[in-house]
Amino acid sequence: MQLKIEGSTVAETATIDSLNYTKNHENYLSIKREVDSLQKTLYRIGYIENELKHINRLNDSVFSTEIHLKKKYSSISIYYDKSLISQKLLNTLSKKVFDHYFTIPVGELENTLNFINSKISEKGFPFSKLYLSNIEVASKSSLKANLIVESTHQKRVISDIIIKGYDKFPRSYLKHYLKIKPNQTFSLNVIKAKTEQLNNLKFASEIKSPEVLFSKDSTTLYLYLQKTKSNSFDGFLGFGTNEDTNKLQFDGYLNLNLTNNLNYGESFRLLYKSDENDQKTFETNLSLPYLFKSPIGLDFTLRIFKRDSSFSTVNQNAKIHYQINAKHKVYSGISSTQSSNLLNQVSSSAIFDYQTTYYTFAYQFLKNQSFNLLFPINSQLYFESNFGKRNQSNQQEKQSLLNIDAFKIFNLDIKNSIYLRVNGATLNSKTYFENELIRFGGINSIRGFEENSIYATLLGVTNTEYRFQLNNSIYIHTITDIAYFENKISSTEEKLLGIGFGFGILTKTGLLKFNYANGKTEDTSFKLSNSKIHLSLTANF
Repeated sequence: MQLKIEGSTVAETATIDSLNYTKNHENYLSIKREVDSLQKTLYRIGYIENELKHINRLNDSVFSTEIHLKKKYSSISIYYDKSLISQKLLNTLSKKVFDHYFTIPVGELENTLNFINSKISEKGFPFSKLYLSNIEVASKSSLKANLIVESTHQKRVISDIIIKGYDKFPRSYLKHYLKIKPNQTFSLNVIKAKTEQLNNLKFASEIKSPEVLFSKDSTTLYLYLQKTKSNSFDGFLGFGTNEDTNKLQFDGYLNLNLTNNLNYGESFRLLYKSDENDQKTFETNLSLPYLFKSPIGLDFTLRIFKRDSSFSTVNQNAKIHYQINAKHKVYSGISSTQSSNLLNQVSSSAIFDYQTTYYTFAYQFLKNQSFNLLFPINSQLYFESNFGKRNQSNQQEKQSLLNIDAFKIFNLDIKNSIYLRVNGATLNSKTYFENELIRFGGINSIRGFEENSIYATLLGVTNTEYRFQLNNSIYIHTITDIAYFENKISSTEEKLLGIGFGFGILTKTGLLKFNYANGKTEDTSFKLSNSKIHLSLTANF
């Protein structure tokens, strides 16, 4: 069946046709619904006096309808109660806000009222209603009306929070991470937005959306959570014959992460790495969040680095952090470094015994995208400043160490994205020792160069990748890395370039990466090389 709708004039018919109503229907009931829907659309755009004249059947397949649009009203002035609605809120909706009324286009009326009602609901009145009364004609093209707000219940606040599924969930995360606590004004939309951030935690996730039980005198919030596997172990052992000494040589990698085993949200990491360049790294990190149910936590780090028989460096770091919210965190602490010259004979190398003590201030921003399992973090910024002194042979020298690390993922569509990372650091001092310089190179800085093989007093690295996701667990990417560094000991200023490709596979234990840049193969869990056998072990528990 065909539907044809006309107005009282040619201009009115053109207006009706511009609304693109459905003309072909299966039965008369569908035709009647389409006419009703069109009338409601006309009401919304200002033809509030439109009138349906008739629906006539011209023949077996054609129905003719006539609607008189009459006068169109373009604006409406709404009188409101200042004690219920603030002018600050109305200023976001209209440019014409006065002490007792505000004016908006009629076409925006429905969305405006829905928005105002949602804001009233966020103030603790989830059962509020509002409507217009005493609608009158103010002029040829404008209307006026009174805005009535009805709330049949008292203001609602959260009286209790009950967690289902994970009874031992650390409640400090509710108060300081999600900012949800008893006696807080109830707003379901705000609560849903906050609880979605639970999926960004490594040790817990949301099973389903929160629910609310309203009673006469209480409002009980139910959260449905589950504890997830967050501990991981990843390691390998490599052994083979050294081409120079013909002796058996070992290298390996061990990474152990323990998270929330005591149900306090604590985390512990142990890292050990020994590579073919005879560099050994041992690092432990301990993070204790929300001490004594406060927003303050502690972070401890111990890092030991040894380069062949040249030098060893021990760094100890203690920080206090304050969780502002789920995205922002600030740090303050102290760092101590002790380095020893391991060379037995006198050398021209600028390696000396020294000690440094720094006072540390840092800021972290973290934005997640929990919908993407491969790339759960969309953007991150970490800035750290260190100020202190270096002691060497009873001589003191002021120093400062600044570093910044930031990245951002630009999602082009579901499968295509661009990754951009900027990493920089600078050591400021009057004199420099080789064993205190900033070390970089490898998969975590500029790819295509040996791990920690480049020493600098100032560096800047830009990493870019074009990424294409084959599915939810595999992606391929390009590599374009650019670096600039300065070494004031050797008076070196140099630019570096790393070009290649890579891929990543999401396993149960984490993300496994493989990169090929500048003719070198490198990854986070193994290295390919001639005459080397690697044994690897991974576990998730």
